[in-house]
Amino acid sequence: MSQDSSPAPNPELFDTIVNLTKRRGFVYPSAEIYGGFRSTYDYGPIGVLLLRNVKDAWWRSMVQERGDVVGLDASILSPPAVWEASGHLANFTDPLVDCTNCNTRWRLDKLEDPEQCPGCGKRGTFTEPRQFNLMFKTQAGPVEDASAVAYLRPETAQGMFINFKNVIDTTRVRPPFGIAQIGKSFRNEITPGQFVFRTREFEQMEMEYFVPPADAQRWYEYWCNERYQWYLDHGMPADRLRVRAHDADELSHYSSGTSDVEFLFPWGWDELEGIANRGDYDLTQHAAHSGEKLEWYDQAANERWVPHVIEPAAGATRTAMAFLMAAYDEEEVRGEKRVVLRFHPRIAPYKAAVLPLSKKPELTGPAGELAASLRRSFMCDYDETQSIGRRYRRQDELGTPFCITYDFDTLEDRAVTVRDRDSMDQERVALAEVEAYLAEKLG
Repeated sequence: MSQDSSPAPNPELFDTIVNLTKRRGFVYPSAEIYGGFRSTYDYGPIGVLLLRNVKDAWWRSMVQERGDVVGLDASILSPPAVWEASGHLANFTDPLVDCTNCNTRWRLDKLEDPEQCPGCGKRGTFTEPRQFNLMFKTQAGPVEDASAVAYLRPETAQGMFINFKNVIDTTRVRPPFGIAQIGKSFRNEITPGQFVFRTREFEQMEMEYFVPPADAQRWYEYWCNERYQWYLDHGMPADRLRVRAHDADELSHYSSGTSDVEFLFPWGWDELEGIANRGDYDLTQHAAHSGEKLEWYDQAANERWVPHVIEPAAGATRTAMAFLMAAYDEEEVRGEKRVVLRFHPRIAPYKAAVLPLSKKPELTGPAGELAASLRRSFMCDYDETQSIGRRYRRQDELGTPFCITYDFDTLEDRAVTVRDRDSMDQERVALAEVEAYLAEKLG
């Protein structure tokens, strides 16, 4: 699953992608008219479609196509008791150091040289490291006292653990089974960066898979393979993807094994998703702190046991960013540079675009009707501005798999020209068959 002959990182791609996302409406800096708000971003009309498609593809694979996984949408706000039991209040920290020369702050575990400041280059100017808790703390209710303290969740996982009993009591699931969730998480990162890769507000796609203790290792290996294959199946190139097992000194205290699915970003290999064998730590902790029994009664064996948990946990926002970077391509066409995003059809924001050849009403009217008809089945764009060549290039930069040109011949032969994004080949398709044609091509 790992690659020995991967390409070198391409640092120039980073600025190229950031510029493209702003220009084409993928991502905007949040509160930009007020000077921006560090480490927060808004997803524009195209970006919100990309992000939704990534989440929908994950949900389809993890829940819809499986009979052993159910969904959940737990609350974002939760009381301190949850995070005390999980260990986050005590252990969810980063080691920070300050440079006494340039007054910058750094995460000690992210420094290439723990003695040298990356900001000013001075050595021996760091303060002693101190632990900083990443939890966002707030107040729930009108009175600001200790009884009103609440936290924004730093991960979605705990909502699934504390609902374990509810799920088994109200459904017909039995181990091995999973609970899946997509939702916002919040971490007060001191050193956010790399665009949307590390932010204080982000979306996660997590699943907790509850298994008999004796089967935990087998299921851990299964999910490592499944999750790696998911990225390949959705267009990620194999030479920019790998699975890296954590060394012993990297493992969390509860983990007997963790592997990361990593992507080759412009700055090097970095994590898309972690798959962890969490043992029975979480259910045991919440049972001890809440007084509720969080276990499984095996009627056949007449015994009770606490399931072990395998957790595939992916970042939706950084995964969308990785798909965008993997899809980016440049080529020369008739002496001009063509920029194209070669998204897998399931990931592409728009599946098709309808383009009337001119703005004359005899074309724009029926072309608009065609777009409206296709929107019942696909996300479909409509564009009648500028030359047809410029509109093709715009759709190429949005990653739209097919462009449908409604021209003057259409009025006679009741057919349209369908252009393929990747090959740029064009094919004449009868109007009555366009929807079926797209459905077949898009899979």
